[in-house]
Amino acid sequence: MPRRSPYQIVLTAQEKKQLQKRAGQYTAPYRDVVRAKAILLAAQGAENKEIEKRVDMPREIVSKWRKRFFEKRLAGLEERPRSGRPRVFSPSGGRGARRL
Repeated sequence: MPRRSPYQIVLTAQEKKQLQKRAGQYTAPYRDVVRAKAILLAAQGAENKEIEKRVDMPREIVSKWRKRFFEKRLAGLEERPRSGRPRVFSPSGGRGARRL
């Protein structure tokens, strides 16, 4: 029997509106769209296993985003600063890229 997540998501009207906007943006980074869709599904009562199939994201990652949203709300879906040297080249790798 699958275990239910202890992080039950209940959205405010403002959060729901914001997540629906993110989920529908075709020009937004893919990671933001998928995270928003996962949280919207969680708020509808979907289990992590079902969300995994619907957004094509591993169940452990779905669980991670559910927990972060539960703890920090919309701010929890943002990228955290990463350790290591910052990028010094364009993400596209096109002209103007600097190498060290």
